[in-house]
Amino acid sequence: MARCWRACLTALLLCVLIPAHAAEIELAQASLESTDEGYRLATSYTFELNHGLEDALVRGVPLYFTTDLQLTRKRWYWLDETAISTSRTIRLSYNVLTRQYHAAVTGQLQQNFSSLDDALSLLRRPNRWLIAEKGTLKSGEVYAVSLRMYLDVAQLPKPFQINALNNSDWRFSSDWKTFSFKPE
Repeated sequence: MARCWRACLTALLLCVLIPAHAAEIELAQASLESTDEGYRLATSYTFELNHGLEDALVRGVPLYFTTDLQLTRKRWYWLDETAISTSRTIRLSYNVLTRQYHAAVTGQLQQNFSSLDDALSLLRRPNRWLIAEKGTLKSGEVYAVSLRMYLDVAQLPKPFQINALNNSDWRFSSDWKTFSFKPE
């Protein structure tokens, strides 16, 4: 009997003491391109939705994934200059009646998908994003490009915002990634 209690207590302590890691978003590739229209960001991410997020999505809760981007230029005499600071949100939802997933990029693209994997492909490899017009950046200067993607819980319905504070399933983001860009 004592062995049984000891084994149960050990299992319970392991569950409590070893933290469960929330699934994270990993930035697989990022590049900035100079085009005739301006500067476009091309990215790709790798991630899988955890069970809690998939369940909420299928039950009709839209998920908002936001990408934040900052371009800064170092200055020796003062703080770094922020040349561009912008964000873009992709809304992912599920329509129970049509059994289709819906992905919408803020103010642009809206598409329906028959499977979750197809809808997630838009999140994993979003269209090249025009972040600034031509001439916004100074030619020959080196800019630090920082970006991240995260589940934006501030855009969730209020009851889910409260739940998101206490539930690790709703903490879903990438770390800030930085690379250099020199416009020609």
